[in-house]
Amino acid sequence: MHIGPYPLSGRVILAPMAGITDRPFRQLARRLGASMAVAEMVTSNADLWHTRKSRLRRLDDSEAAPRSIQIAGADPRLMAEAARRQADHGAQIIDINMGCPAKKVCRRSAGSALLRDEALVARILEAVVAAVAVPVTLKIRTGWSPEERNALRIARIAEAAGVQALAIHGRTRACRFKGPVEYDTIAAVASAIAIPVIANGEIDSPEKAAEVLRRTGASAVMVGRAAQGRPWLPGQIAAYLERGQRRPEPTATQRAEIILEHVAALHDFYGEVPGTRIARKHVGWYLSGRVPTDWQRSFNRLDCARRQLDALRRLFDHFPDEDQVA
Repeated sequence: MHIGPYPLSGRVILAPMAGITDRPFRQLARRLGASMAVAEMVTSNADLWHTRKSRLRRLDDSEAAPRSIQIAGADPRLMAEAARRQADHGAQIIDINMGCPAKKVCRRSAGSALLRDEALVARILEAVVAAVAVPVTLKIRTGWSPEERNALRIARIAEAAGVQALAIHGRTRACRFKGPVEYDTIAAVASAIAIPVIANGEIDSPEKAAEVLRRTGASAVMVGRAAQGRPWLPGQIAAYLERGQRRPEPTATQRAEIILEHVAALHDFYGEVPGTRIARKHVGWYLSGRVPTDWQRSFNRLDCARRQLDALRRLFDHFPDEDQVA
């Protein structure tokens, strides 16, 4: 699969997730086999571009190509300027967010709220495509609500505007992350347009990914929440789709190495205190159902990088050969 001039090593893309797909997580997922990892969304509001949070969300030339970042907003001019800025900072692909269901995003008429205004969708896409020389992609849902599904019309608008790939989460904004995924809707879109379609929604295993590709005719899959605490999952799926290889779950020793690598990278990237706070949620996902609740609570009180790593090493040393820590 290609996005513009950029070939992907496989057909599995890590979805952009705010507060999750930061540089440490993206680099880890790519090392473990993800074909591409999209950076978490950045706002088109220029007043916020110079905040520490926005600076940390920039792409870095050290990241594996192709480097993709998602932008969010509702003003065509500001979105075009945001796209130019990200391209100037090393983005090789600009992804536009029209799929986020979060209230704080939709209240600003951004994210999936844009699906209710198809004329505005067209203006935003045309402005961003015209503003940058790099490929532009789009992520959407199937519509605002079950009564307002318009994924096919949005897809045709995107193709006409010059968007070079379309990711679809197979639920409406109203459905958020609940209920069945509309793989038939994704299939209808994939059969109607020529640009690559990327299927997203409840893809949590290699077998599920293969079934979704067969059912939808999509060019690739996008893995989101299922990769939380399992950054090796996109690589497992890619190996299965490309080579029929069934990679086992990491052993306890391998999992320990991945967790320690990730936590240390978070400390280094964010700084000690912010890094320890952000590490807590990732450790919670990694060890969900594997450690006593009391251990997790104790770990979440630690605000020292060394003490966090020591606590993890002691835990792993105590259960060196167990697939389940507890």
